Amino acid sequence: MKYGMRERISGAVIIIALGVIFVPMLFDSPAPREERPAPVLTIEQPIDVQRTPVDEPTPPASLSTPPAGEIEEPPEVDAEQVVEATEPVERDEPGDLDQPTPAAPEASDPIAELAESAQAPSEPEPEAAAEPEQTPPTAPSEGGEWEVQVGSFGQPDNAERLEAQLNEQGFSAYRRARDNDMTSVYVGPFASSSDGEQARTELQERANIQGLLVRVRED
Repeated sequence: MKYGMRERISGAVIIIALGVIFVPMLFDSPAPREERPAPVLTIEQPIDVQRTPVDEPTPPASLSTPPAGEIEEPPEVDAEQVVEATEPVERDEPGDLDQPTPAAPEASDPIAELAESAQAPSEPEPEAAAEPEQTPPTAPSEGGEWEVQVGSFGQPDNAERLEAQLNEQGFSAYRRARDNDMTSVYVGPFASSSDGEQARTELQERANIQGLLVRVRED
């Protein structure tokens, strides 16, 4: 009971304090807002500019017209002189005017010219220059120490097909089985490494094959 009475008194004091603080606020009217000054529009006075008089422009002499009293009248023409000038002149001998005027040349028709050119027999075209014959590949040498390896295949049929293709192009190709169940195709043999390099270049240019120059393996 001792602690309950204290809590009730504390609660009552808090409620009374809140009432004292907030009750006057409910009855008080809100403070009036400050009035903002109205915008003022000011118009400045125009600035005086000093004006300088300018003479009137004068038209050029070519455009000037003479006064009404100074207009020149056209000279009088004698009617008899006009009649004499218009009379035809008799000619005893035929002059240039008696000759018939040549007819004007007819305008060329581009469509007709194209048709005539199409019907005309066309000139035989010059025969194309014969292509220069390719020199045969570098000849192999029996007992040579160098050869060009052009490929290795796991299937012997592919190696046989490449060998036949190179032989048709003039190369001396052959195939040889290796220890790793691969069949390699070679071109050669050649007596020197320079001949082998030349054959390797020919293979690249004619058969598009990047070969490898190696020494002949002794079995």
